This record gives sequence, structure tokens and C-alpha cells, in this order.
Amino acid sequence: MRLLERARKEWFMVGIVVAIGAAKLEPSVGVNGGPLKPEITVSYIAVATIFFNSGLSLKTEELTSALVHLKLHLFIQTFTLAFFPATIWLFLQLLSVTSINEWLLKGLQTVGCMPPPVSSAVILTKAVGGNEGIVVTPLLLLLFLGSSSSVPFTSIFSQLFMTVVVPLVIGQIVRRFIKDWLERKKPPFGAVSSSVLLMIIYTTFCDTFSNPHIDLDKFSLVLILFIIVSVQLSFMLLTFIFSTRNNSGFTPADTVAIIFCSTHKSLTLGIPMLKIVFAGHEHLSLISVPLLIYHPAQILLGSVLVPTIKSWMVSRQKGVKLTRPTV
Repeated sequence: MRLLERARKEWFMVGIVVAIGAAKLEPSVGVNGGPLKPEITVSYIAVATIFFNSGLSLKTEELTSALVHLKLHLFIQTFTLAFFPATIWLFLQLLSVTSINEWLLKGLQTVGCMPPPVSSAVILTKAVGGNEGIVVTPLLLLLFLGSSSSVPFTSIFSQLFMTVVVPLVIGQIVRRFIKDWLERKKPPFGAVSSSVLLMIIYTTFCDTFSNPHIDLDKFSLVLILFIIVSVQLSFMLLTFIFSTRNNSGFTPADTVAIIFCSTHKSLTLGIPMLKIVFAGHEHLSLISVPLLIYHPAQILLGSVLVPTIKSWMVSRQKGVKLTRPTV
């Protein structure tokens, strides 16, 4: 299962490149008002499909048992939804005086606001053998993005409710009736969400490439890539230091969950969110670019670090057992 999930993620990263390339070749197909009618099929149907799918696949019983690790989840939520976005905001104040594209910088702030994905963070945590940290998607995102959006807050909230909350709840209700069938057949939830997400990415970039006034310089793109990798490495190191202090109270397995879940960001939630919050914004695709870079970067970086972190955790757990007094 782990190999299949990794293959799916590799396929998805290739799919992102293909979707953007297809949008570049023929943007008229996916623009607002075009044959695909993304103002309806994407803004409502596609987003609702992703979260209905999430509702079907979300195991409520696992969420309930995860609440036992209250201190762990409080740390992850505080770091992810307070420290991370606040630090990025302070960093962007320094970068605002540079020549980096301002919309890419706004995109960096949106990355800071995103919650961690259940998928990649949990998979990497399982690969090491740590505990799973599940973080509830926050409304904090709107606090950071609201001032940059031309869409009224009430419209954003109502669309989020109808296309995110309602499908998620319906998915959970349906799951209760067909739980045994789902467990037996194991439908490809991940592949369905990834395919729909690629459609959203495609239409987003169709709007960009159809606008001759939008230009993305390579210098800004390279700098953003460097900044994203640096931020990920720095925050992973920071969470490691915080969670391994003598009086932290976290086990080595908890530290693994903290490293991955506190620093990873959700593309599945992020792109639909940006599509709603920045509806009709001509620079939406540029704002989305940092998140599109962050997603594959976090998977590749995490995969490289898994053996090292696993070796550290095993050695620490052995050390704890050796120092335990015998009865």
C-alpha cells in the first residue's frame, strides 16, 4: 500500500506539470466562460467532489482515538496555524523591498496559512513508525487572506460552507451506511481527489495564460524555490529542537509526527480554498505557484529524510529502554 501511495504521488507531480503545460498550449478551453465552464464545474462541482470524497474516506474512529494525544495536537496546531504564518509574515516584510514578484510573495503567505495534509504527513510518519497527528482544517486561513481578496467575506464563507463543509458532512453520513463495503472494496479515494485537483490546477492556469498582462520572471521563480526549501528545512529543524528538549514530554515517535505534520501543507485543501477566496482574481495562478512548489518539495524532502529520522528514532527508543529500571 505504501508503494502504491508513493507511486500515486509521483504520478500526481507529473500530472501537475502536464496540466500546466496543457493550459499553456490551449488556455481557451479552461478559461471562465469556456467549454469547461470552470465557474460552475470547478468552483462548485469539483471542489464539492473533493470534500465529499474526503468525507467518505475519513475514518471518524481514528480521529476519536487521536484526541488522546492532546498535547501533541496542541503543539502541531499552534506551530502550524500561529507560529508558521506569523513567521512567514515577518519574513515577507523583509522580502517586500526586493524585486521578487509580489504575487509570488502573497502566495508564500497563503502557504503559511495552510493546514498540514493528512495524506503525505501521515504516510511519512508511518514510514518511520511514529504517531499520526491529525489537524482539523482551520478558518484561520480566511483571516490571513481576507484582506487580499476582492470577494466579500460573507460570499467566501457561504461558498466554503456549501462546497467544503456540507459535502464533507454528507460524505461522513454516507460512510456510516456503507462503511463495511468501503473497507472491503477500498475505493481509490486518493486517485479521485488527485484527478479532480489536476482539473482545478489546469483551469486556474488557463486563466493565467489567456491574460497577456501577466508575466512571471524566472529570477523570482528560482528565488521562491530556494526560499521554500530553506523554510521547510529550517522549520523541520526547529520542530525537532522544540520537541526533543529534556522537559518537552514528547516521545521520539511524537517528535516524528511533529516534524512532518507541523511543516507539511495541504495542496488538496489549499488549491480549492484559493479558488474560492481569490475567485476572479487575475493573479490567482501566481498566488498558487508557491503552494504548487511546496507540495512536491515537501514529499521529496521528507522521503530523503525518512531513513535518517527513522534511524534516530530507533536509537532513541533503544536508549530509553536501556535506561529504564528493572523491577
